[in-house]
Amino acid sequence: MNQATRYKPVFSFEFFPPKNAEGVERLRRTRQRLTALQPAYFSVTFGAGGSTRDRTLDTVLEIQREGRAEAAPHISCISASRGELLDLLQTYRDNGVRRLVALRGDLPSGTGGRLGEFRYAAELVAFIRENFGDQFKIEVAAYPEFHPQAASAEKDLEHFRQKVAAGADSAITQYFYNADAYTAFLERVRAMGVGIPIVPGIMPITNYTQLARFSDACGAEIPRFIRKRLEAYGDDTASIRAFGIEVVTRLCARLLEDGAPGIHFYSMNQAAAAEAIWKNLGLGELRASA
Repeated sequence: MNQATRYKPVFSFEFFPPKNAEGVERLRRTRQRLTALQPAYFSVTFGAGGSTRDRTLDTVLEIQREGRAEAAPHISCISASRGELLDLLQTYRDNGVRRLVALRGDLPSGTGGRLGEFRYAAELVAFIRENFGDQFKIEVAAYPEFHPQAASAEKDLEHFRQKVAAGADSAITQYFYNADAYTAFLERVRAMGVGIPIVPGIMPITNYTQLARFSDACGAEIPRFIRKRLEAYGDDTASIRAFGIEVVTRLCARLLEDGAPGIHFYSMNQAAAAEAIWKNLGLGELRASA
């Protein structure tokens, strides 16, 4: 891959805000286990059209109150006014949040909801910088296999370059299982003058039906050899999990060996698979020797 610059590896995990009290308790148990791995931060997603705004805020503030790990809320400009975003950002700042994941976001399907005052994530990044300077470290999204709504590969790359130019500090990719897609994406954006760290986003494989549904929606490719193996296991969840841990461990090992500046794990609010991959990679030993 030949990264233009070597960065200290950053490891992090993504959660989604729970829907009910049972989910809150389950996430607390997951967070306790993953906190023991000493990640750089936990990100918390923001539902389409702001549908989880309050739950995202509650989850982020709980992580901040615990004080054991940094929280990084997703901020979406879809369906939000400048005033609403300013209030939310001030709340996060006043509660010690120093890292954001700035996204355009999605409208809830079939609602025809309002777009808000920003059309693109680059405008949101510029708005944050205009109002808060360097008070936040801003992560943005990157799409090695291209955004499913992109008019073309070139336009998608240009949108990414604009987000970086607006003030993004680093980027997290959509999940992928094809390391060559990440390598090719890096080569293209480096040639465009983009030098920020671009951290691979990786989703552990534990449920094939769920993975296929997510991948069809977001445009992430499941390589044929993975898809066929998973299909063959049917309802054998133990085999799906074992194969998933094996294939994702190999992917992460290759990415790190090639110089990736860390891994962002899409945890799906579960700890076991991420813990197993972490152990296989020897990341505990790496952190201890750093």
